[in-house]
Amino acid sequence: MEYKLPLQLRWADIDANLHVRHSVYYDWAALCRISFMQEKGLTDLVYHQFNLGPILLREECRFRREISMGDAISIDLQLVAARKDFSRWTIQHTIWKSTDIEAGRLTVEGAFIDLQLRKLSVPSAIIQAVFEQMPRAAAFQWSN
Repeated sequence: MEYKLPLQLRWADIDANLHVRHSVYYDWAALCRISFMQEKGLTDLVYHQFNLGPILLREECRFRREISMGDAISIDLQLVAARKDFSRWTIQHTIWKSTDIEAGRLTVEGAFIDLQLRKLSVPSAIIQAVFEQMPRAAAFQWSN
């Protein structure tokens, strides 16, 4: 199973060196995660129904190749690690130039926060079911 999202490069994404600004990579990763979840029915209304929201605990990017205007680009996502209840998870995104050149790799570690208590929480069964459908990396591991 694979999830890949085509991206459109905007003029505003380019920096003074005529390649993609570093922060755009992080925006693309967020777009990819949210798009996947929304396509599976996990919208902001569902999160609010359960008073939960996803949060990031760590974000890291490795920039591999320059991306310039005119390049065809896409991003994917894979679940790298998770607790069995999906209360903590690690997702990896790869940004592809053309179809086979790795331009960047982002790794995010996240959890869910109870929006009323402002404490980390276990997600509902509906949220867990969406994370269960997420493509898994070959090296996927369940964590404690």
